[in-house]
Amino acid sequence: MEQQRFALIGAAGYIAPRHMKAIKDTGHVLVAALDKNDSVGIIDSYFPDARFFVEFERFERHVEKLRRHGQPVDYVSIASPNYLHDSHIRFALRSGSHAICEKPLVLNPWNIDALMEIQREQGRQIYNLLQLRLHPAIIDLRERVRRELASDPAKVYDLDLTYLTSRGRWYFISWKGDVSKSGGVATNIGVHFFDMLSWIFGPARENQVHLSQEDAVAGFLHLAHARVRWFLSVNSDYLPAEAKAKGQRAFRSITMDGEAFEFSEGFTDLHTAAYRHILDGQGFGLEEARPSIEIVHAIRQAQPLGARGDYHPFVQTVLKQS
Repeated sequence: MEQQRFALIGAAGYIAPRHMKAIKDTGHVLVAALDKNDSVGIIDSYFPDARFFVEFERFERHVEKLRRHGQPVDYVSIASPNYLHDSHIRFALRSGSHAICEKPLVLNPWNIDALMEIQREQGRQIYNLLQLRLHPAIIDLRERVRRELASDPAKVYDLDLTYLTSRGRWYFISWKGDVSKSGGVATNIGVHFFDMLSWIFGPARENQVHLSQEDAVAGFLHLAHARVRWFLSVNSDYLPAEAKAKGQRAFRSITMDGEAFEFSEGFTDLHTAAYRHILDGQGFGLEEARPSIEIVHAIRQAQPLGARGDYHPFVQTVLKQS
């Protein structure tokens, strides 16, 4: 494949180095990067010759200049704050580039419909990084479920999803702590899990929320072939005792019919795998992104039920400390 030219929006963010690594590992080049913050020395480790901008207007002008001089940007990678994804995707397509966007693709389901129109108009593709779909253990689990459903089409699994990833006070001051910008905890740290679950177990039938606060959210999701009790939090106070005893700041657990599902390893190179998937003419587009966006949007709109019904055990932990 001819070397592709990339631009990156959100070059100073936590996830940006994974995009730079993926571009380099796949043999392509980053020609321009944008971020309002200038702590981007990590670029030197990958593409020291990339042009860097702190103002969108100058970045836009540079991308346009490259296009007019016969050196267009083939792909714009988007790792900006969630609420800016929609705008930056539109910029990419109108610049004649394909868009590769972090999760969540957008915050609202109707934004997907509008992007589909622009995608048709511009003749360029929008890809969402749903890299958990490329995780070997998750692929194996999906194949196992498909085999079991082939022999028992009515089977419904019982799952518990628990994910805590501790964040300091800065989190709530940043855009991530603003629900209008991040979509809240369920969107910001949970959307990739909801994508994974709906990819494996089918579309949502029922979506209940038992707990919703700025640092924790929990609910019950009934998919076509799974009943899922889920809990997501960024507060270390809610970590289980065994995790605290080990000094851990994060806890991830999925059980299916009482059996633990282990997928802690293998995350490091998933962005590179996702880029290869896209550059090989595959990739996950707008319709693949839709189910998880619909799920997290419904979670934001739901009225919390409290400790009623089929709720995750950690709900009681939070309520006792509140």
